[in-house]
Formats: sequence, C-alpha cells, structure tokens
Amino acid sequence: MIEFYGLTSPNVQKIFIMLEETGLPYQFKPVDVWAGANHAPEFAKLNPNRKIPVIVDRDGPGGKPYTVFESGAILMYLAEKAGKFLPRDTAKKYDVIQWLMIQVANIGPAFGNFTHFNLFAPKPGNEYSFSRYKSEMLRLYELLETRLGETRYLGGDEYSIADIATFPWTRQHESQGARINEMPNFKRWFEELSARPAIKTMIAKQSEIKSSRETASADDKDRFFNRGKYARA
Repeated sequence: MIEFYGLTSPNVQKIFIMLEETGLPYQFKPVDVWAGANHAPEFAKLNPNRKIPVIVDRDGPGGKPYTVFESGAILMYLAEKAGKFLPRDTAKKYDVIQWLMIQVANIGPAFGNFTHFNLFAPKPGNEYSFSRYKSEMLRLYELLETRLGETRYLGGDEYSIADIATFPWTRQHESQGARINEMPNFKRWFEELSARPAIKTMIAKQSEIKSSRETASADDKDRFFNRGKYARA
C-alpha cells in the first residue's frame, strides 16, 4: 500500500494520474497546505522541504517502507516500481526524462508563477512580473506545440511520465491565454489525454477534495506565500 500525501495542485494531480494508470493500491491523505498542515513536525519528517506531494511506499525496496518526495522523483519511482511509462531502452528512457525535466524545471515554475501574479499578487505594482511569466508560459506552450508536431507524445511514440507530469499544468489553458485552436498538435494531445480513464478519475477525485483556501487566515496566506513576517528579504 502506498500512502499518498497531497491536496489539489498540478504536482499532486500528476501522482493521482500515475497511481490510477498503474493500478498500484494507495490511500490518499489530504494535507491542507492553506491551513499550514505541511509545516507540522510530523509532515516535516516525511519531507524536509515541507511541500506536497509525498508518498510512503509501505512495500518499498527490500520490503521496507520508503518515502519519496518531489513529484518528478515520485513519478520515476512509481514507473520503475510498476514497470510502466518509462522505457527500458536507454535512448528512449532519456527522451522521456528530458521532457519530464522540461516540466519540472520550466513548465511548473513558469506556469506556477504566472498563476501567482495573476491571481494572488497585489495589483498594481507587479505588471513586469506578470508579463515576464505569461510570456515564458506562452513560449513553453509553443515548445509543446512544436514537440507534439514531431512525436505523438512528449517523450516519443509512447505515453509516458513526461505526459503525465505535463498534462495537469495545461488543464487551465483557456484562462492562461493559450489559443488551443491555433495549436493543432497540442490540442490533439490534450484531447487524447483528457479521454483517458485515469485522468477522468483524477479529475473526479480532485473535485471531492476540500481545503481551507477560501477561508484561510491572513497569517496562513502569508506563510503559504512567504510574505509578511515570513518573508526572508
């Protein structure tokens, strides 16, 4: 059994999809980051970075419990455990890993920062930051469109953890300003993935998760965003 700690963010959605795709048994344990649950000492023991998602595989290597944090690492761990969605051929494997890293190092930060400056940052005063991250986000959509004109999936001919990692970040493409009808390759990929049973299940399960985002105190929001008394600079 895998214990899966998370809430509703795209990084958590990745792991929902992967667990549903592989059929590995798991138990979801919500961590309400808006209420600061990720700062509890018992959670810090699971992930010193105090971020979600985290998994604890009770039947880990050698039959012993093993904890994995960071969503990219979790996807790689689950792919190796299940023997799915990460090719064994070295070249094909690293084709997938490269595009997984594009998501982890580029798409996640750019899309996440766009969301922050679009929805949560004070206005006016952050126009430069908003423009910077929106421009980078749209550049990355262009990159996805180009790549998916060359291959069926991001990592190559087969669906992989690169697709699983990237899809949740693109679910809000309309509100992000991406013109999907002008990106036929991306649109084909997005619609194909949207029809997968595992992704439909993830969306349904996500809709049932409750958090205190709408009722979080000012202090909880300051801690979440590293501002106010929690700012380091």
